[in-house]
Amino acid sequence: MPTARHRLVSLDDTPYYHCISRCVRRAFLCGEDSITGFSFEHRRQWIVDRLKLLCSVFAVDLCAYAVMSNHYHIVVRLDAVVAQNWSDQEVAVRWTQLFSKSALVHRFLGGSDLLPFEQDRVQQQIDTWRRRLIDLSWFMRCLNEPIARMANQEDHCTGRFWEGRFHSQALLDERAVLACMAYVDLNPIRAALANTPESSDYTSVQERMIHPQETTLRPFAPNDENAGLPFTLRDYLELVDWAGREIKRGKRGYIPDATPPILLRLAMPSSSVLEFLKHNEKHTPVALGAVSQLRRFAHSVGRRFVKGLYLGKLLCPEVA
Repeated sequence: MPTARHRLVSLDDTPYYHCISRCVRRAFLCGEDSITGFSFEHRRQWIVDRLKLLCSVFAVDLCAYAVMSNHYHIVVRLDAVVAQNWSDQEVAVRWTQLFSKSALVHRFLGGSDLLPFEQDRVQQQIDTWRRRLIDLSWFMRCLNEPIARMANQEDHCTGRFWEGRFHSQALLDERAVLACMAYVDLNPIRAALANTPESSDYTSVQERMIHPQETTLRPFAPNDENAGLPFTLRDYLELVDWAGREIKRGKRGYIPDATPPILLRLAMPSSSVLEFLKHNEKHTPVALGAVSQLRRFAHSVGRRFVKGLYLGKLLCPEVA
């Protein structure tokens, strides 16, 4: 039986989450089917466009993404503080960009006088919407359902398009966020679909490199974690380039001399980082971070323990 989502997500422990959705029966999300000759490349843009729309509506920042042939990865940050500061009107406007509004909500947004019981009904609805706008499950639902409908309509079929629920992984500290973002951005290179980060189509690292002024991705702000990701763009690109080269070499356990300085500052062993970036996503733990953080997270979500203690000890060693 699948684990309830409230036992996988805890905003008190971290706002950062890595999510994966895969097509059912390994159907094509994107790419070209060698058997039928049909091309589904245009569907990659469906995902990217929908992500950008949802991030403009939800209290969610997109940190990294990679759209592959039959699945996609995203790293997002849920911002509960921003959502709580929205006015009732803004919450209603945001929600009704995605869903139709009732006559009562239409009157509320139009500034009409409402009776007390009508005000109570509208307030209850807005409180529900505010919670949903920082809810990871609702974000993924609003991403996956429209894509499934569009794909089924194009394929002239009905039924499931996605393989069950999406997988989510809590990223408990900046080292986990850094490693997971690099893992996501390096997916095309690991799959031998691209040779360099800048040639990896439909990835966040390509967007950051080629369209830095136009990107709506969460920015890098090493001196203010509330304003952006807690490291520099230069450090991140250096890490991705270094890791991509070593993954292509395929030398297990090889530690190059040109290890990015950011790994030294964050006390991340380079060999462990490379092992993580090469790992099989089928065995992805529900959370990633230092052992003490994993134990606190397990307590927060009502579990006795979470898998991944060994990986957390290697990738995110405790800092004195």
